[in-house]
Amino acid sequence: MTVMRSIWKGAITFGLVNVPVKLYSATQDHDVSLHQVHDADGGRIRYQRRCEICGKVVDYEHIDKAFDDGDQTVVLTEDDLGSLPEERSREIDVLEFVPSDQLDPLMFDRSYFLEPDSASPKAYVLLRRTLEETERTAIVHFSLRQKTRLAALRVRGDVLVLQTLLWDDEVREARFPVLDESVRISSKELDMSGSLVESLGDDFDPSQFSDDYQEELRKLIDAKLEEGESLDTDATFGRSGDDDDESEDGEGDGGEVIDLMEALRQSVERSRSAKKAPPKKRTTSDESPAAKKPAAKKPAEKKPAPTEKPAAKKPAAKKKPAAKKKPAATKGKKAS
Repeated sequence: MTVMRSIWKGAITFGLVNVPVKLYSATQDHDVSLHQVHDADGGRIRYQRRCEICGKVVDYEHIDKAFDDGDQTVVLTEDDLGSLPEERSREIDVLEFVPSDQLDPLMFDRSYFLEPDSASPKAYVLLRRTLEETERTAIVHFSLRQKTRLAALRVRGDVLVLQTLLWDDEVREARFPVLDESVRISSKELDMSGSLVESLGDDFDPSQFSDDYQEELRKLIDAKLEEGESLDTDATFGRSGDDDDESEDGEGDGGEVIDLMEALRQSVERSRSAKKAPPKKRTTSDESPAAKKPAAKKPAEKKPAPTEKPAAKKPAAKKKPAAKKKPAATKGKKAS
């Protein structure tokens, strides 16, 4: 199994309490990576960054970004993007604590593990225990790779987990007129449906499910390697350099508060005082917007984009034969 490597360092902050942590990706993709090659000689197929107007191959240093609304294109230079407020905070700032059952799983995006990053994990354990006993989840703001994220901080076993959330306007509303029609369901139909559910009922065990397609693909590749059906990579693909892993390790330790009880006491007093004043939630819109600049370049004449082949569908994962059912135990809980 791949050794986990921290991608970010900072501190959870609520009130005057600081909890230094390291952040790790909690998931990984298990798909076998495949390349496109020429069927005649096995040579690697590569794509060039070619300008549609002049036809020249363009180096990265001469590439800008642009927004296209269907009618006009706005070119954004590096200077334009550099004028925007850049988030480099090393704090996971707790905004509020909400009942855990109010979170819609549809909003969950990426998941990360948080590890204590101090000599004593006391503040970390205190926060974990508090979330468990109050059955609440912390809604937080933090920045990762220069982008502000909204996230849920919750407990999974003995570990604090950070799950980034989609913003409200990124979740679509499901509106299906057919569901507005009145449908009559008889009690007999409901009983039969309930019986079917009971017959297929079980405790969820993710290890009982496997990705059959990826397993068979790996077997096929291994068989070809054993039979000598392979080419020399340097001769056919050319030099391949590994991309540098993006690491955002910070130098500081988050400034852990020494007297935890005193920090908690002062935080509670501040919270009580704040309740007397009109509440004001902090949002990312508080940042001053960047000054608007006129587009520096004339919009290019649009050309139809080349159509891409649809990705082949993977067969649905099959459930492994269920092991002999054990008595139900008392319950305690891939990505691009």
